[in-house]
Amino acid sequence: MKSDSQVIVRPARNVRGSVSLPGDKSISHRYAMLAALADGPSRLENFSTGADCASTLGCLRSLGVRWERKDGSDNVIEVQGAGLALSAPSQVLDCGNSGSTIRMLSGIVAGQKFSSEMAGDESLSRRPMERVITPLTSMGANISSQNGRPPLRITGAQLKSIDYKMPVASAQVKTCLLFAGLLAEGETRIVEPLRTRDHGEVALRAFGANLERKGNEVRIRGGQRLRGIEARVPGDLSSAAFFLCAAALFPGSQLTIANLLMNPTRARLLDILVQMGLHISVTQLEEIHGELVGTVQVEGGRLKGATIAGADTAALIDEIPVLVAIAPHTEQGIEVRDARELRVKESDRIAALATNLRAMGAQVEDRDDGLKIPGGQPLRGAELESYGDHRIAMAFSIAALRARGETLIRSSECAAISYPAFFPTLEGLAER
Repeated sequence: MKSDSQVIVRPARNVRGSVSLPGDKSISHRYAMLAALADGPSRLENFSTGADCASTLGCLRSLGVRWERKDGSDNVIEVQGAGLALSAPSQVLDCGNSGSTIRMLSGIVAGQKFSSEMAGDESLSRRPMERVITPLTSMGANISSQNGRPPLRITGAQLKSIDYKMPVASAQVKTCLLFAGLLAEGETRIVEPLRTRDHGEVALRAFGANLERKGNEVRIRGGQRLRGIEARVPGDLSSAAFFLCAAALFPGSQLTIANLLMNPTRARLLDILVQMGLHISVTQLEEIHGELVGTVQVEGGRLKGATIAGADTAALIDEIPVLVAIAPHTEQGIEVRDARELRVKESDRIAALATNLRAMGAQVEDRDDGLKIPGGQPLRGAELESYGDHRIAMAFSIAALRARGETLIRSSECAAISYPAFFPTLEGLAER
């Protein structure tokens, strides 16, 4: 049962069925931006239906890029590439709630011959941008901000290449600098402290760019031309995480997800869930435009615990909320370390997770950079806040499937940021 501002989730007996997921957000953002810079048209099928990727498309239109939805569908996009030079916007580039949009697109507008302003909603306006401002300024762009936060006013320039050691592991920042490097003179070299998801590199190659990767270092030469592509975006693995964790809650559950992204820098989630006791098999594995895609079949078993730290934390940063939300239902509990980045997402996710779990009756130890939740704790239904954060709203709808009594989640409409059809899809899989 759902209203515009809240959803009620009832306990389930089991989870069973098959689900087809909207296109991966990370890939959809990057494909749209590169299609805008390419020579010639691109056709992108199963493009993300989330509001974040719609923000990227809106910004591209403001930058003079022509695109349209095809086949009467929300998820088939045709983009007419404008080449490496875009048009000056006549209005503020509205990034909505999307950190991906403002961070990655800033690398493109920094290399244009005009000024632009990038802004977003209240949540985005609190998010740190120094991590892109510092290197882009070193490359020659002029950027002003509100104490390192949006809105950003970017005066573009002919960028010069940079040799940059990233202080924080961030796939968004890496992609921003690769895009800027594409528009710069010379060769740009980026070194990341931990290996992050490589969708930026894979997408650039799909559009015809040459990159060199060695360990945690990637190099790109400026001035390369891109060509348009026809592609089907694989199903979003971060969205799949919620349904995989729902299946993990019920021994004997059965779930099939086709056309799912299996990129090795993202598939760590599957390894963790297998270690915790979920039975997972992958079939029909193939490579499409450099991305691995497959069909995943899962069956629930007894759910053990896990410790997520170091490189695993960086690899699972979007999936940690739902893993934490189901932690009380595991046998040994879950501990998360090295996750200070969760403090500066759409909400302070560490605080939001701790507050909501306590409201459901769980004991939680929250720390500056993570949480520790003992296992074997029964949860009770409660009234919870989403904090306007799509991953918090969706994570607690999964925890609620094994709680005693109904759970009400306020401001649940924020799920549309990444997955507008999430709650009806979950309802269709829950057996009662």
